[in-house]
Amino acid sequence: MNISPLPQGQPEVCPPLPLGEGLGVRAPGGRAKEPTFLDRWQELEWDDIGMQIRAKTAADVEPALGSPRRTLADFMALISPAAEAFLPQMAAEAERLTRQRFGNTIGFYVPLYLSNLCANDCTYCGFSMSNRLKRKTLNAEEIERECLAIKARGFDSVLLVTGEHEHKVGLAYFREVMPIIRRHFSTVGMEVQPLSQADYAELKSLGLDAVMVYQETYHAPTYARHHLRGNKRDIVWRLATPDRLGRAGIDKIGLGALIGLSSDWRADSYFVAEHLSWLERHHWQSRYSLSFPRLRPCTGALEPAVVMSDRQLAQLICAWRLFSPTLDLSLSTRESATFRNGAVRLGITQMSAESRTQPGGYAEGDKEELEQFAIHDDRPVGEVAAAVRQAGLQPVFKDWEPFLGR
Repeated sequence: MNISPLPQGQPEVCPPLPLGEGLGVRAPGGRAKEPTFLDRWQELEWDDIGMQIRAKTAADVEPALGSPRRTLADFMALISPAAEAFLPQMAAEAERLTRQRFGNTIGFYVPLYLSNLCANDCTYCGFSMSNRLKRKTLNAEEIERECLAIKARGFDSVLLVTGEHEHKVGLAYFREVMPIIRRHFSTVGMEVQPLSQADYAELKSLGLDAVMVYQETYHAPTYARHHLRGNKRDIVWRLATPDRLGRAGIDKIGLGALIGLSSDWRADSYFVAEHLSWLERHHWQSRYSLSFPRLRPCTGALEPAVVMSDRQLAQLICAWRLFSPTLDLSLSTRESATFRNGAVRLGITQMSAESRTQPGGYAEGDKEELEQFAIHDDRPVGEVAAAVRQAGLQPVFKDWEPFLGR
């Protein structure tokens, strides 16, 4: 990927570069001076990575399984087709490492959708600006009702979600709503449009604990093909977001790729591993989490470029645990109840339950015309918690008390 730095004084909106190098909208002033993962990303060749993974054999998988400290090359072997035959051994080691680090616990959280307004046109998202659906942004009173409805379900950890609309649901809106939400929950995360380092530092001062910023895909041509309009076209700004989070001192940073968007989930997963390794070296003060969402039906539905089987997803979860024993691994309601019941012991440390993917979904009930995507596991939270207990694990709804210093 030969992407040259943009010159100083670059205007806010620049012409799109050729497909595969498509930087859409950039902030004024050109590229940041601090090193970011972009430097490493430019060195990696997508096709070469895919070929290396597919070339792995059992002779590569066996030493990766036996290694006490696994490298990126080992991760390649563990996500390769050759490793599928080793899934029982991988699962046993993944469970051992998870219990050793995290004990017999599964943290529970729930997404709180604040708005479905979006200024981006993305082919895979129900909130896309080109989709004709009712738009809604919760006001203070509606947020209060949502918080009370979520607390009544037992949750104490919440993930705030919006469409990407920096003017109507940007920093000014977050300043207004964060104090309301923070009063109700001991842990508050966020999944919104990428912000500046200064914005993240301010939100941290208002009580923000974690930020999830999924790259969707690390393959530049695929990224350009699926991001048609809006600031999200800018792959560079998005790639550098976790670095800005690290510099802002955010406690937990979430990574991930949308499985099924590119034609090679293994290559995308390897790029995520490269990204995590970079961040852990440069921003070691932060903790990290990972999700592996598969494409789900939504308004204007997109067919996956590749279908990942349940067995392959189980392999990927185990590979991540073997690669990073300290990483939080999250499994959302995008997956079926059957799969989540079976995967909960493979290395998962966090789960959502009884999720609603539309603004007002908890207090006002289901409104499918507002939702981002269709969930797969629609069980009540009590039923999910009972399944976790049946697996010999303890559901944890609160694992932090704010007065302890954060």
